[in-house]
Amino acid sequence: MAHQYILFYKPYNVLSQFSEGNTPPASATEPRLTLKDFVPVSDVYPVGRLDRDSEGLMLLTNHGRVQHRLSDPRFAHPRTYWVQVEQVPSVAALTQLQKGITIKGYRTLPCQVKRLRAEPTLPPRDPPIRFRQSIPTVWLEMTLQEGKNRQVRRMTAAVGHPTLRLVRIAIAHLQLGTLSPGQWRVATTDERQKLLQI
Repeated sequence: MAHQYILFYKPYNVLSQFSEGNTPPASATEPRLTLKDFVPVSDVYPVGRLDRDSEGLMLLTNHGRVQHRLSDPRFAHPRTYWVQVEQVPSVAALTQLQKGITIKGYRTLPCQVKRLRAEPTLPPRDPPIRFRQSIPTVWLEMTLQEGKNRQVRRMTAAVGHPTLRLVRIAIAHLQLGTLSPGQWRVATTDERQKLLQI
């Protein structure tokens, strides 16, 4: 069987799996959306996860070695996120994030964090984030080498800046690029070759 590599822009409120599993539906008339509602390709599986309330790039593949090497923290492949947070983080808060935060007894690895000069160009989220006129928001770019459960949200909350919107824009050399929420594409020849070198 040929290996497949699919880049997908997971929208907000979509589960990072192909079936609902044990996840209760949003309501009796509104079942949870899953990857199968967007990607009509069989026998591919997500590399890692994005929370239901997070958006952005996912890689789907049937290549076990690539999946393992991108998922296992020992191989330290970067994942980059645009993160909208409440309030304006101080230099000290950004430094804390960069050096690592202790969350539930676990200390996160050092990561790259910078404040974006301008709000990134992203499609509107449906539903939009809550907006409070008295509380400013700022966008950060965070690049992590690990992916613990809800890690980015827990890190920003730990320094007093709750995450309002979270969009993964890159996994290793793979970029979200011009994909829109719900769209997918097959990896290019160059992207595939680099995945095989991981």
